[in-house]
Amino acid sequence: MTSSSQLLIPLHVRYIQSLGENKDDLTYHLTAHLRMNAVYWGLTALCIMDHKDALSKDETIEYVMSCWVDEAGAFGPHPDHDPHLLPTLSAIQILVIHDALDRIDVPRVTKFILSLQQPSGVFAGDQFGEIDTRFLYSAVNALSLLDQLHQLDVEKTVSYIKQCKNFDGGFGAVIGAESHAAQVWVCTAALAILDRLDVIDQDTLAWWLAERQLPNGGLNGRPQKLEDVCYSFWVLSSLSVLRKVSWIDADKLTSFILSAQDTENGGIADRPGDLPDVFHTIFGVAGLSLLGYPGLVDIDPVYCMPANLIESKGLRKGWEALPRKAS
Repeated sequence: MTSSSQLLIPLHVRYIQSLGENKDDLTYHLTAHLRMNAVYWGLTALCIMDHKDALSKDETIEYVMSCWVDEAGAFGPHPDHDPHLLPTLSAIQILVIHDALDRIDVPRVTKFILSLQQPSGVFAGDQFGEIDTRFLYSAVNALSLLDQLHQLDVEKTVSYIKQCKNFDGGFGAVIGAESHAAQVWVCTAALAILDRLDVIDQDTLAWWLAERQLPNGGLNGRPQKLEDVCYSFWVLSSLSVLRKVSWIDADKLTSFILSAQDTENGGIADRPGDLPDVFHTIFGVAGLSLLGYPGLVDIDPVYCMPANLIESKGLRKGWEALPRKAS
């Protein structure tokens, strides 16, 4: 695999189209628990590359609806799987992108989401009770997209996020957990949606995020960890909300993301030389969009969806990416 100094859009589009074609592959079945998320990742990556129609709209919506769990009023990650907050958010995002939100029972989905909030303010992912600030963000994002945010106990929700804040300005998965760039994003984005960015020590957090850049240009999620393409989005999106993307060396990070492309089969890996996957492809492309890479569509860093779509719904919050460079 040779490196490239350009984003290989046609190759990445074909790579995303090819995912799931071989249903006899063991990997396909081992990743069923992530399938709904993967459809959202692939579709959003295509939107950023301005190839939204590369996947069949009708087939995509049909798949999403096949994952509906009627007794729960929510979505599972794959047909016949248990309902969970993460695939429910991904399903809502996919349906919003395709203007098909009328396919679901909004009151029932809202009831499912709200039923998962714990007395502390955090959310569980499902009936089995695992808690994480990721699930809190998923609930806030989903309720916002469904225009049901008024039903959320905002103060209780914000109170939990506050308790997850650490001395370095960052946030962890639960109260007392170490700061982690992905958890920083979910907490920052949730606070942005709730108009409560006053909770954040903005300069302290921005400094911690900027410190995630390593000499090779890549970003890590915590001190003393390896660089990983997915943090290009987690770190940059938080910095976008804080209006401090310029605190990162954009040219070095751009080069790092591009060096992780598979120049033969398409897709982006976690780091150069590794196998690509759709997870790192979306967050690599999203990171490049926030860096102003030419020819890409703007991504909203709060919702991780096309920015023009979020703006059309009247949901845009104050954020700032780098200016789009000319092609």
